[in-house]
Amino acid sequence: MSQAAIIDPAPAAAAGIGFFERYLTLWVGLCIIAGTLVGHRFPGTFEAIARLEIAQVNLPMAGLIWLMIIPMLLKIDFGALAGVRGQWKGIGVTLFVNWAVKPFSMALLAWIFVRHVFTANLAAAQLDSYIAGLILLAAAPCTAMVFVWSHLCDGEPNFTLSQVALNDAIMVVAFAPIVALLLGISSITVPWNTLLLSVGLYIVVPVAISVALRRALLAAGGMARLQALLRRLGPVSLLALLATLVLLFGFQGQQILAQPAVIAILAVPILVQVYFNAGLAYWLNRRFGVPHCVAGPSALIGASNFFELAVAAAVGLFGVHSGAALATVVGVLIEVPVMLSIVRIVNRSRGWYEARG
Repeated sequence: MSQAAIIDPAPAAAAGIGFFERYLTLWVGLCIIAGTLVGHRFPGTFEAIARLEIAQVNLPMAGLIWLMIIPMLLKIDFGALAGVRGQWKGIGVTLFVNWAVKPFSMALLAWIFVRHVFTANLAAAQLDSYIAGLILLAAAPCTAMVFVWSHLCDGEPNFTLSQVALNDAIMVVAFAPIVALLLGISSITVPWNTLLLSVGLYIVVPVAISVALRRALLAAGGMARLQALLRRLGPVSLLALLATLVLLFGFQGQQILAQPAVIAILAVPILVQVYFNAGLAYWLNRRFGVPHCVAGPSALIGASNFFELAVAAAVGLFGVHSGAALATVVGVLIEVPVMLSIVRIVNRSRGWYEARG
């Protein structure tokens, strides 16, 4: 089954997939609305769920992300990871966009929109803090959710895993210096506990579970047994994605309805940034003759953010009620809908991409 069909209703009908998968975009919209309204109506319930965290990593969210990404990781033949070296162009494009373009383009966009375009509509005392939050968001490439986006655009899973692992390694040494440079702060306190715990929870543990489960399934019933399990887990992954949306918007339901104008203003530079970086990575991959199955996840990795780390850093540096913390939360809120729209663009443009000279 083509994963493009999950996003695009027309191909979905042709592929004969279920009603639920066919209208995923509709369910996403309904979950956003439901999460916002329920979070506003029952803030105490969501505050209790939000407190179930270690080092700014929410444990229920981590569980849902496991349900999303483990089925994708089960598809990876870990013995074939060495072959990813042949996709060095795609890896190079993603690294260039993530580390040489993304943080600096966001600094420019934040300066344009926060300092100039919308400055009259924002609290003057928080302008620097808003800019700082946007930079923190852009300086941390996404980790776990990338597997979901790659899966939905038929991305090469071995490339996706290798690229995420490489980004995590670079983030350990590059996050603090880049943020310090752009914010003009001589000493950045990196929330190492959040960074390391997130990598462990979202990469190390699910990969270990997937490797063990894949080997057991192949030993017990071969590829047919593995494929049968993957078919059963498909709806579970999508339900976990929708439940994640309800939680994300539920956590911030009161804040969204209390200051919708500020949320909308801060979303503008984030949206421009995401689409710009995704488009740049996608175009560069096409120019270099990279296969579409690598270009798709490359563009998505280049656009998405590691929002747990960004939120933790913003809270640690500027406080929980700061403009920086709010800016990173806006990034959390728009992450899933925006990335789904990019998945749709990548899937729909496959014919154009592969028609290059």
